[in-house]
Amino acid sequence: MTQPAKKTSKFLTVRELIKSRGKILGLKAVSGAKNLNRHITVSEINRPGLAIAGHMEQFRSERIQIIGQGEFAYCQKEDQRKVLANLQKMFSAPDIPCVIVTGGMKPLPSIKQACARAGIALLVTTSDTSAFIRELTMYLDDQLAAITYVHGVLVNVYGLGVLIQGDSGVGKSECALELLKRGHILIADDVVEVKRRIGYMLVGNSPRNIKHYMEVRGLGIIDVELLFGVGSIMDQSLIEMHVKLESVTPGTLGTYDRTGLATAEVQILDVPVSSLRLPVTPGRNLAVLIEVAALNQRLKNQGYFVAKKFNESLIREMGKKGAAPAETSQPRTFSGAAKVRGQPGRSAPRPCNPKK
Repeated sequence: MTQPAKKTSKFLTVRELIKSRGKILGLKAVSGAKNLNRHITVSEINRPGLAIAGHMEQFRSERIQIIGQGEFAYCQKEDQRKVLANLQKMFSAPDIPCVIVTGGMKPLPSIKQACARAGIALLVTTSDTSAFIRELTMYLDDQLAAITYVHGVLVNVYGLGVLIQGDSGVGKSECALELLKRGHILIADDVVEVKRRIGYMLVGNSPRNIKHYMEVRGLGIIDVELLFGVGSIMDQSLIEMHVKLESVTPGTLGTYDRTGLATAEVQILDVPVSSLRLPVTPGRNLAVLIEVAALNQRLKNQGYFVAKKFNESLIREMGKKGAAPAETSQPRTFSGAAKVRGQPGRSAPRPCNPKK
């Protein structure tokens, strides 16, 4: 089962980066203020040590270029004319967002000149290189992550993010409401915003205008935080399990898995998510079933697959019985009268005939 992903191409300008993270990262522009509208389209960064030395193979020009202590030391020691020529060749790429010098170092004249000629903004930060790269990558990943919107309910059950989907009116919100009463946490109802983060992890949250609200047929809109308390809501959660609620039609009940050996997945933003189909029939407590399914999925994530373990044990037992020699049953013959159990030597009493 594959779910189409509605990806959106996002970008961030250098000006927006300085405005939102300038104070936190100690980031400011020292030249090229007119070029702050260049687009940042990827969350990865590049340290152009080889490119500064003249090796332009595999140079990733679409990334933010970070000049740390190693690159800065090379630019200081090497012939400035050679450094300037290599920088101009490197900065000739049209999609470089900006150049950032880390560690509070004052940019060299060759770096300033190359950035000015190429029309690239030159920024400096007081942060250490490794710490700055870590914080910047995390921020850009959050801002530029692939995103899609899915119809369903996202609930955190026993620490596991469960995305509940199904046809309209099948009972998704009612099931989530029952889970809330049982102490679990709501993230989003009706529309779930899904982002793909570093490590191919899916993070779901609610759009801002419907956050902490639920729509239940017959009741209308309810405020979950007001009714159940602040402990019943969460801003976001990893999506680690998918549940599809399906209305049962005549003749389809036998198509559902009864052993648990069959595994299914859905694709969301090209990330596989373990999926489970639950038939909706009168009298079934779906909330309890989802609780058990979440606990079972946690066991699977830890490497313990109950259905497979049970199946393997059955196969082993069947193999043992098949290898054991078969017992030959011979008809028993008795000579003389049958012996009374526990009293050897005595003959069993003859049954009396009441007609005689």
